[in-house]
Amino acid sequence: MSDPLAVISLHQDTPELARTYEQFGVIQFNHGKLLLEPLALKSGERVLDVGTGTGRLAEFAAHLVGPSGHVVGIDPLDSRIAIARLRQSTNLAFETGRAEDLSRFAAGEFDVIYFNSVLHWIADKRTVFAQAYRALRPGGRIGLTIQDPTAPHESRVLLRRAVAEAGLDPERLSAHGVHAATEDELRALFEQAGFTGYHSELRTLVETHGSADELLGWSESSAFGNFLDGFSYAEGKKIRAAFAELVEAHRTPQGLRLARYLRYAFARKPD
Repeated sequence: MSDPLAVISLHQDTPELARTYEQFGVIQFNHGKLLLEPLALKSGERVLDVGTGTGRLAEFAAHLVGPSGHVVGIDPLDSRIAIARLRQSTNLAFETGRAEDLSRFAAGEFDVIYFNSVLHWIADKRTVFAQAYRALRPGGRIGLTIQDPTAPHESRVLLRRAVAEAGLDPERLSAHGVHAATEDELRALFEQAGFTGYHSELRTLVETHGSADELLGWSESSAFGNFLDGFSYAEGKKIRAAFAELVEAHRTPQGLRLARYLRYAFARKPD
């Protein structure tokens, strides 16, 4: 896993970034729908969406569990929860909260807990898994998507090239705070927490962006203002210009097409 000291900052998020995330968040929503399929949400179930963002996937989950079920979405960023609350309904609620502390919920409260592209932003994964284990009922299911360091996103590879072409050190990107996990590391985290039936798959997801500016907007908003953190304004301007030029090689009639690689992992709490 990544350097445990490189903790992502949540203080750089803004309402503007939250609105940009909501605008372009359909990308992550589509990834999340693929996560929910194997979890097979049923009518009447109680579900926790950890790191819900602006709540688009939680809203979809609420339709799956129906009026007799209930979905709660939590996120540490107030600006994103403010947008998510516009989606609230009788079976869907949103709260500000962190994955590392689910103590507000009763033991065994949920049938399903999921993390859609959340865990790679969190350094203390052992605490997150322990918290999720406590909040799941016996037999409850857990699912997540996470970046795998052995398969960096195409956009990430291009970003490193852009940093180098700007005459800067790509290793400075480590300050970005991504805590990806390998297959072996992820399996160990599930097993140490007590989960059984672990299985995972590394999937290739092709995304289409209308322009380099759109891609940069998505990257900045999905990193809560930490994108290119540690670079000066002038350095960042050079990097963005080099990045925009590099991604143009991926233009198709439909737009800029880039591959993202996510590991989908699942397990359950023993009965």
